[in-house]
Amino acid sequence: MSDPATPSTSPRQALAGVSILAGLLLQILSFPAPSLPSHLVGYALWLATALLWRDIPQRTRWQAGALIAIGLALLITARLRYDAAIDWPAVLDGNTYVVAMLVGVSFIGLIGNRRGSRPLGRAMTGAPGIAGTWLGVHLLGIILNLSTVFMIGDRLARRGPLTLPQFLALNRGLSSAALWSPFFASMGVVMTLAPDMNYTQVLAAGLPLALVAGTLTTIELSRRFDLSDVAGFSLSPRSLLMPVIMALLVLFFHYALTPRLGIVSIITFLLPAAALATNLPQGPRWTLRRVRQHTLMRLPAMRGEIALFLAAGLLTLGLSTLIDAATGSGWTLFDRFGAREAVVSFVAIVASAVAGLHPIIGVSVLASMLDLEPARQTLFAFVALASWAVGTSVGPLSGINLSLQGRYGISGYRMMRHNLGYALAMSGLVIGTLLALDGWA
Repeated sequence: MSDPATPSTSPRQALAGVSILAGLLLQILSFPAPSLPSHLVGYALWLATALLWRDIPQRTRWQAGALIAIGLALLITARLRYDAAIDWPAVLDGNTYVVAMLVGVSFIGLIGNRRGSRPLGRAMTGAPGIAGTWLGVHLLGIILNLSTVFMIGDRLARRGPLTLPQFLALNRGLSSAALWSPFFASMGVVMTLAPDMNYTQVLAAGLPLALVAGTLTTIELSRRFDLSDVAGFSLSPRSLLMPVIMALLVLFFHYALTPRLGIVSIITFLLPAAALATNLPQGPRWTLRRVRQHTLMRLPAMRGEIALFLAAGLLTLGLSTLIDAATGSGWTLFDRFGAREAVVSFVAIVASAVAGLHPIIGVSVLASMLDLEPARQTLFAFVALASWAVGTSVGPLSGINLSLQGRYGISGYRMMRHNLGYALAMSGLVIGTLLALDGWA
């Protein structure tokens, strides 16, 4: 069997690839050994970013540089103006767990036929194709989260560069899962902030709203674009086999083997492990060569994704630190959290997402300024989940749009412009749902 060809790479890029792999391995090692210095993951990933900085596309480099500068300026302001205590060695830790997951997900490329990609067969096109893409991302994304976008996006990209309708279907299919998925990062944040929420009520409100989002996406994109030649993701058994197996493995680890680990952590180590397991039957030398090729070529090619996520994490840390230092904790934003307050909070968080802030910032800031009684926590929880779902779809710096920009080159601001109408429609539906939820409370 012939060796896989490894194109040439510069020593600088090779060192960056090794540094990214080291960040992934350090993150995985921290799961069984939490005493391992957590800052090492961030240092390894930021070192790789610095080494690859000149290779990052100019638009992405400008955006990441602006986020880094603003984040550092906010931290310095919080320190000098409000005498905030800042753990400077930890300022590079933001979003490292997400970046480690993205690196782990990249090893999916080592799973499959070593002699080339399998043919996809006859692809669906038109509205059924868009609906299939949305549904595939949504159903698998409720468990595998962001990794599903890459699994399905890469499969669609085998037929040619992805088109705008495909990007929008990928974006909305995943972001709408935040409305109800118990495995989503949004739900994990909400369960921490509102431990007395009633998940049954959230599910009863969020799941139908998510299905409406899928229907709205299919109808809207069918009217706005000519979809006759736009390939979609077919929910055939062959298409779903590998993602479903991975989803079942994630659930098995989450509920049986490693219940203390979150879904993101499990994905981080499980996908590289699965890639190694599928290659080892070809022999250890073959496996080592494929990992080496992946480290030297694929990992440095992730420079855009990695830089944007790390920079956004630094911005989030700087903003949250400054807000905490400036506002303190001696007052509450609302005397009572009812329907009107819920609507105002939802609109404010979505507006901040359009301005470039991740919804987690707005949700965290809102929670820090409220004193919620147990009966009001379900309403707050749905505000947080809905603003996350709508905000991540339209926000140019949300995780999904940063990932699409870093991996496929689609501008987050272009995604924002084309999702504004969708966000407005969904906001109207969310506001109606919030009024109904306030009546249930």
